[in-house]
Order: sequence, then C-alpha cells, then structure tokens
Amino acid sequence: MSTQKGLHPKNIHNQGYDFKLLVKKYPKLSSFIIEKFENETIDFSDPLAVKEFNRALLVSYYGITSWEFPDENLCPPIPGRVDYIHHLADLVKGEKDVKVLDIGTGATCIYPLLGNAVYSWEFTASDIDAKSLSNAQKIIDKNNLEDKISLRYQKDETHILKGITKEDDLFTLTMCNPPFYKSEEEARGANRRKSRNLGNNAIRNFAGNSNELWYVGGEKAFLHTYLYESSQVPNASKWFTSLVSKKENVESLQSSGKKLGVKEFKVIPMNQGNKVTRIVCWRF
Repeated sequence: MSTQKGLHPKNIHNQGYDFKLLVKKYPKLSSFIIEKFENETIDFSDPLAVKEFNRALLVSYYGITSWEFPDENLCPPIPGRVDYIHHLADLVKGEKDVKVLDIGTGATCIYPLLGNAVYSWEFTASDIDAKSLSNAQKIIDKNNLEDKISLRYQKDETHILKGITKEDDLFTLTMCNPPFYKSEEEARGANRRKSRNLGNNAIRNFAGNSNELWYVGGEKAFLHTYLYESSQVPNASKWFTSLVSKKENVESLQSSGKKLGVKEFKVIPMNQGNKVTRIVCWRF
C-alpha cells in the first residue's frame, strides 16, 4: 500500500490504495498492475492505466459503475477531487439538504458524482462546452442520478455565473476548479515540461480541451470575473468557493472582495503529496 500525504482526515484514500481490493471490484485494472519496490502499483505516466485506476476507485468506493469520456478530456484524480468535497463539508457542517452549483463540471461530471456519493448532496452543474455536457448527461443517466444532478449550458464563455444562475436559486455552495493557463500556447508548454519529466508516453495523460485548461487572462482573470459576478447575485449561494493554484491570486481576490462587499473570506489549505493548493471561500 502506498500512502497519500496531506489528504483530508475523512478522505478514504489517505491511507493509500488497496490494489487487491481494486482489482477484485474492477478486474479490468489487473492488466495495468506493476511491481515497484515490492509493492503493487500502476504506471502513473500511462494515461490508460490512470484512467482505469480512477474508474476502479469510483466503482470500489463510490458506487459509480459507468464513467466513460473521450481521451481528449482531462482524467481527474479521484483522491484530490474528493478532498475538495470533504473540505466543503466542513465549511457547511450542520447544513441540511445541501445544494451545490459546480462551475465547469466537464465531460466527467466528477464533483457532482463524488459529492452525491459521499454526502448525498444535490448538484446543478454548468459548462461552456455542449459536448462535455452531453457526455456528462450520459454518465448521470447510466448511474441513475437524474434526480440528483442537473446540467446547465453556459452559452457565453466570457461569463461564469451570469446566464447560469436563476432568480429563485439558493445554493448552499458554489464550487469551481478554474483553468490555470492564459492561452493554448502556455498550456502546451506546461504539457511538454511535464511530459519530459515523466517520459515520452505521458503526453496524453495531460490532455485537456480548451475550456478545461485555459481562459483568456488565466486563473487570475477567471477568479476576478467569478468574484464580480457573484457580487451581482449575492443571494444565489451561501458560499462561493474555488480552488486557487497561485498564492498571489488569493491576496488580489481578497482585496477586490472587500470593495465588492464580501462579508467573510476564508482560505482553506490543501496539501496533496508535494502539491500545495488552496480553496478560497467568500460570502456576502
């Protein structure tokens, strides 16, 4: 068993992975198992192995029996994604009938799947890509989650909440995993660097279409648009939250939030192995 450092105490993956259990629950994973330092693992630079591994986690621990999506879309790592969910559960501890808006749910619909599986939350999920939403709907239907997860199409890619929220919306939480890069060129450069570090066969492991990877102006511009639009619909959600990869963007967001009437601003650190990120939360 390998260990996962820094995950939330309630994260079922914080003690590592039981590959024997995963193979028993999801036999297809067996062809990707390798021995490393006398322990069973997979080749995490192999995109097919990574995809099957995450499918095995979903089947074994979250009851998700069907999870199909195109190779061009990012394959989200389940342990890190469910960590965001656990931290949000701490934020709204005591709340009943939690309803969540997931911004940019993608073709995998991963946050709604996990949030519903672990905490029985109801989700509304948006995206700017119609193909991604079509794929997400297939996943929802095949797992019989039509009553728990609904989708909304964002027609204007420059907006985040505008055009998505409705007058009668009252979400407990709004969550988001924003694009990191400013342009396709910047994203491809990062892809090449990661590929060199992991080996030539790693390229597809860092796949992703445009709306998943970049936003004009990058993460900072996305977050500030999100913050501003949340100030236009302050009652649509009790908490607005987002993952933030760059520390310097937190101070900028907090400063702008004060000007826009944010009443409470929180930063929740998330450490996953060597990766350090954070969740920024605000409310009006």
